[in-house]
Amino acid sequence: MKPISFIQPSRNNLKYLKWSYNSIRKNLGYIHEICMADDFSNDGTWEWMQEIAKKDHNVKIHRNEGPKRLGHTILYDTLINDYATNKIVMIYHADMYALPGLDEEIDRLIKPGVVVSGTRIEPPLHPDGPEKILADYGIEPEEFDEFKLLREYETFKKDTTTEGIFAPWAIYKEDFQKIGGHDPLYAPQSKEDSDIFNRFLLAGYKFVQTWSGFVYHMTCRGSRFADGAKRNPAGEVFMKNRETDEWLKQNHRSTRNFIRKWGHFVKHDALLKPIVPPKYDIGFVIHDCNYETLYELEPWCSSIYVDSVVIGDYVEQEQPNTLFDLRERVNSKMNETTNDIVVEFSNREFTPQQFNYLANLSEILANDEELEVGEFELGIFTIKVNKIKTYEGELIKCER
Repeated sequence: MKPISFIQPSRNNLKYLKWSYNSIRKNLGYIHEICMADDFSNDGTWEWMQEIAKKDHNVKIHRNEGPKRLGHTILYDTLINDYATNKIVMIYHADMYALPGLDEEIDRLIKPGVVVSGTRIEPPLHPDGPEKILADYGIEPEEFDEFKLLREYETFKKDTTTEGIFAPWAIYKEDFQKIGGHDPLYAPQSKEDSDIFNRFLLAGYKFVQTWSGFVYHMTCRGSRFADGAKRNPAGEVFMKNRETDEWLKQNHRSTRNFIRKWGHFVKHDALLKPIVPPKYDIGFVIHDCNYETLYELEPWCSSIYVDSVVIGDYVEQEQPNTLFDLRERVNSKMNETTNDIVVEFSNREFTPQQFNYLANLSEILANDEELEVGEFELGIFTIKVNKIKTYEGELIKCER
C-alpha cells in the first residue's frame, strides 16, 4: 500500500483531534504519516501534540505561535510543503473518524492527475445530499457509538464511484504543488476549498469519490460552531449555538474575494463536482454611484468606474479585507475604460432585478451564441463588447 500523509490543522479542537488520531491508528495502522498543526490553541492542543510526537514517530507537528490565527488555508500548505514526506497527501479534518478500508480505497483509485475523496457518514446536523450518508452514531466523541458504526458501516458500501470532491480528499503532492496549493486570498478560512477545486478542474485533474471508503464526520467544529452539538429529549440533534461572529465575518470576506477572483458565486452539481463559468474582463461605469452601490458591485467586475468622491473611503475601509489592489480596481469615472466588455448605467435606475443580471453576466454572455464585438442596449445597461476572450485558465496556478 502507498503510504499517505494525513494533513490536519486544528485550533482548540483537542477532544476531536484525539478522537480522530486514535481512529487513524486503530483502523488504518501506523504505515501512514499524520502531519498536525496547532493554530495558536489555548486548550492544551500543542502539549498533547508534543506528547504524541514523542511516542509516535510517524507524526509530524507544527505550531503557529500567534498572536493571530493563520487558519487552515495557510496551515494545510505549510504541512504539505514543509512536513509531509509521502508522495500522497490527504486533506483531513480534525473532526473525522477514519473507518477501516479508507486507505485501501485511496490506494486503489489514486494516480497522478486524479483527486480521490472518501464518502462522509454524518449525523443529521445539516441537510441531506446525494454526496453523503446521513446516519447518527453520535454528535460528540463522548457519545460516539463506535461499536455500532464498526458493525454497520459496510452496509453502506456501493461498488461505484462518482465525480464529486469534498474532504477528505487525497492527491499526489506533486499535483498539489503544481498549481500552487491553496490561495492565501481566503486566509484564514472559507472558500479556499471551492477555489482549489475549480483550479483542479481547469487543470484537467479527474475527481473520483469512492463509496467504499468512509469517514464519520462530526461536521463544522472549531470556528464555525465552536460550542459543538446537542440532542433534545426527543433525540433530535442540533448545533448548540448559531455560527460564530468570527466565522460569519470571515465567510463574508471570503465570498467577496471568491467573486472578485472568479466572477461568480461557488457553483457545483448535486454531487459537488465544480462548475466553472467563463471569466471575462468586465468593467462597470456607474453614474451617480454611492458608497452602498460601490460596495455591492465592486467584486462583480474587473474594474469599476465611479464618481471620485466615493473612492477614497471605500478603498480605505475595504482594502484590509482583500489581497486585490483596490486602487487598481476602483477608478474615477473620468478615466478611460480599458476592459474587454464595458457595462454603463445609472445608479438612479439600478434595482435588485438589475443586480441579478450583473451577477449572472458571465453566464449570460457565455450562452449568447450571437455575441460579437459591438455595442447594444439592454434595459438600463449600455453594453460595449471590445473583445471576446475568457481568462479562467489564467487562474489555475496560484502565484501569491
